[in-house]
Amino acid sequence: MKSEKVNIPARKIGINFFSEGLNGKSCSVRVYGLSIFAIGYDQKKEKEELNMPMSMQEIEKSLETLRLSGMRATLETRVIQANQGESSFLEVFSCLLQDELDHRRSRLIDRRFNASGLLERKTLTEFDWGFNPRLPKKEIFELVTIKFIHNGEDALLIGSPGTGKSHIAKTIAHAATQACHQVVYREAHTFFEDVFEAAQTGKRKKITKLFSESDLLIIDDLFLRKRVPEHAADDLLDIILNRYSKRKSTLITSNRPVEDWGKLLRDNAASSAILDRLLHRGHLLKFEGKSYRLKEAAEKLAIGKKKE
Repeated sequence: MKSEKVNIPARKIGINFFSEGLNGKSCSVRVYGLSIFAIGYDQKKEKEELNMPMSMQEIEKSLETLRLSGMRATLETRVIQANQGESSFLEVFSCLLQDELDHRRSRLIDRRFNASGLLERKTLTEFDWGFNPRLPKKEIFELVTIKFIHNGEDALLIGSPGTGKSHIAKTIAHAATQACHQVVYREAHTFFEDVFEAAQTGKRKKITKLFSESDLLIIDDLFLRKRVPEHAADDLLDIILNRYSKRKSTLITSNRPVEDWGKLLRDNAASSAILDRLLHRGHLLKFEGKSYRLKEAAEKLAIGKKKE
């Protein structure tokens, strides 16, 4: 083979040589200063091979390298679609892009749900509206649309145990994760335990940031346990003040009327400040009626007696 002297910038050819070995072609090279002299290197042939289309396997590997797993998953289907000749290149390519966007959104939704603290995906289809007809249906439906999150508003769901407050709260939380919002759901006793543990382990700033900056914070069943931690009033007030200033939405459920909060927190001033912020841009929903849990327990008991 006739030797050919090719002047190529040393940096560029060096990268190809050491990482790819001149695209897999064997040739001997000698480096002189800033130039490389390649013996047996056919530039024309190399250009032709570089312009060759990639195989399906190569395309799939490239999509993996670029972390475009959504496009990779539907590539074969889109190739078949293109081969039918009924769609233009732009139409097929736009479908591939949408596949990638849908895949990423789906993964984001899963991450949001897994990080929220929710253990179940509640919806309104499971809710028995006929059992307690006096529930504020219109207001509940509005909250589940999660418009209040976009508006930076808050919500208090107050009522007797078993009337559906937690179900609605979890439904709202689930709807928010489906819209890719960052949601933090905690039962009240877990909320205070998290704050206490973070303070003891030097992670107070981290937990405060999480509770203060999420798009929606839900504290479920506040005062279900009459005895709250000693610093509960200050801890709750700090979080509520932070969220109020950032226009972040907070939703709290409780079976105790707001008039009792000062006594339960053992701090009337803190309670007043908390309620002032929550109700300033907030929705107060009262849940009245019988207990769903007692209804279910009675039904199970009746079924058990029939079997006997």
